[in-house]
Order: sequence, then C-alpha cells, then structure tokens
Amino acid sequence: MFDLTPAAGQLAAVVRNVTDADLEATTPCPDYTVGDLLDHVNGLAVAFTMAARKTPLDGTASGDASRLPQDFRESIPARLDELARAWSVPEAWDGMTRAGGIDLPGEVAAAVALDEIVLHGWDVARATGQPFEVEEGLLQVVHGFVSSIGPDDRDGSLFGAAVEVDSNAPVFDRVLGLSGRDPHWRLG
Repeated sequence: MFDLTPAAGQLAAVVRNVTDADLEATTPCPDYTVGDLLDHVNGLAVAFTMAARKTPLDGTASGDASRLPQDFRESIPARLDELARAWSVPEAWDGMTRAGGIDLPGEVAAAVALDEIVLHGWDVARATGQPFEVEEGLLQVVHGFVSSIGPDDRDGSLFGAAVEVDSNAPVFDRVLGLSGRDPHWRLG
C-alpha cells in the first residue's frame, strides 16, 4: 500500500489556483485544454473512489470542458481528498475491482489512480505555470507502472510514444518521458 494523499493534495492545490482564463490553455496532452483535463480529473476521481469501494461506475472520465462543474475549484479537490481516503482502507487493495470499464486487481487500480493524479497534475500545473512536486516513493510507483506499458500499447489510448529522456535524468522526468510527455514542455 502507498498513500495517495500527498499527490492528490498537490493536484488539489493546483486545481484551486486555476483561473477562468486558464481553462482554454493548451496542455501537454494533445487535444486537451486545461478545462478538458479538469473534467477528466473530476471523472477519474469519482471512478477510482468507487473502484476503491468496489462499487464501479459505468462509463469513463470524458475530458470535455463543457461538463466541468462551475464550482470545480472546490468540488474537484473534495473528490481528490475522497479518492485518497478511499484508498487508505486496506480492503480497497484486496481482490478485484473495475475502473474505466476494465477489471483490475485492487493494487493495480491504485497504481493507475496514482498515475492519473501525477501525470495530469503535472499537465495542469505546467499549462497554468504552477509548481508540481511528488514524493520520490510515489514517483517510483508511477515509474514502475509506466515502465510496464509496452510499445504496442503506446498508441495514444493510454500513453503516446515515449519521449527520449537521459537515463540519469530525475525520476519525474523519466516518468514523463515514458508517458509520452516532454519534461521540458512549455506553454506557447
């Protein structure tokens, strides 16, 4: 087990500081604005909370800014907090669950949830000019997950093609590269 609270808290802090002007900004995720990514984060927070509780939802997180709640600066952080609390329960890690229409062992679903929080946290932070830090231990979990994705699964549905990053680069940069993101991406 690992604690999703620090990463969820970092993403919540970023969300609270997103301005209305930021919502249409481009992000490191092709075809997604900040508003689209926030809608995706909103949906994945709910989906992975329910996965931890073994009460899966139909459907997936969309990524459509037109669905973003008006109170996103409060509601998304609350959902992220609930997500972290749901995964703090040992039973969440046992057995099978379902997230995004896929059956997964609980421990794998937790790693996917962390991956989503870390990568999209960085995406939104980078697009809005905010810092985003993640504890080394959590980065190692995400690194293990993104390293497990083979080249045949890098078609854009989960990750894009890996971006070459120096093997001596910080772990976060290597995680970003493996997920198809350029660690040096800059807005505009």
